[in-house]
Amino acid sequence: MAHDHSGHDHHDHDHGHDHSHGHVHGGHSHAPVDFGRAFAIGAGLNIAFVAVEAAAGLWTGSLALLADAGHNLSDVLSLLLAWAAAEMAKKAPTLRRTYGYRKGTILASLANAGLLLLAVGAIVWEAVRRFGSPDPISPGPVMIVAAIGVVINTATALMFMRGHHDLNIRGAFLHMAADAAVSLGVVAAALVIWFTGWFWVDPAISLIIALVIVIGTWGLLRDSLDMALDAAPRGVDTAAVKAWLAARPGVTEVHDLHIWAMSTTETALTAHLIRPDNANCDVFLRETAEGLAKTFRIGHPTLQVETGEGGHPCHLAPAHVV
Repeated sequence: MAHDHSGHDHHDHDHGHDHSHGHVHGGHSHAPVDFGRAFAIGAGLNIAFVAVEAAAGLWTGSLALLADAGHNLSDVLSLLLAWAAAEMAKKAPTLRRTYGYRKGTILASLANAGLLLLAVGAIVWEAVRRFGSPDPISPGPVMIVAAIGVVINTATALMFMRGHHDLNIRGAFLHMAADAAVSLGVVAAALVIWFTGWFWVDPAISLIIALVIVIGTWGLLRDSLDMALDAAPRGVDTAAVKAWLAARPGVTEVHDLHIWAMSTTETALTAHLIRPDNANCDVFLRETAEGLAKTFRIGHPTLQVETGEGGHPCHLAPAHVV
């Protein structure tokens, strides 16, 4: 399809626009459809467990148990947020939101990372406060409740294990996996207190829990922030993509190349290609789109083909122009 890019003043150029956006399935990597059920089960189990764990923490006086309950509560909110974003991403584009709500999955993963870090701050604050005068706790009930948490969070994490390619689903998996580790740490702390009577172990294990959460969250935060700022997704080598496009038949130059994430599962690309003869343009565009999907998992390419004739160079050709 030819487009009139009047700002370029390319009267003799054939501006090809690839229309295989939603049809080159190799580049989309959509999350499995059954994650809606996983979100529902995971959220339901964790809401019930948060109530039980918080009550047990108050009854036993265990900071580690209360910290785990607070962390679980943030995970419930994160699961609901990720679920809402996944459902929003299914909505069709509109005249105003031409990409639909796909970007919501990126915002959800960014918010999830922020929620985890807020939970860490609360845990650390209370742990440091309690170090001066550790409160006595009842290790038996703490151990039982935390062990139940290990089972629930591990089962929930396993439901999201297959979605590692989707940053939004990966965020849900990390939340649940971190919670399982946290609950396991609480079990270990209660066991130590049972045999030694060292009540300072309770706030100490809380600090270790906080460190584990930070380590697990850092990668999610970094990748989410990159995607929110329209950076090329991790794993996509922009230089390799440019070299591949430049090696396509008849192409003499590639400029104005942009690669970004439309959602946590879809990658988009725009580029201007100078192709003097521009023979078999439709075939060229189709094969290039298929190659981008197969080689780089880029499923939403838009390519503008220019012939480079007429003494009117593209004003977006200089490398410093965005």
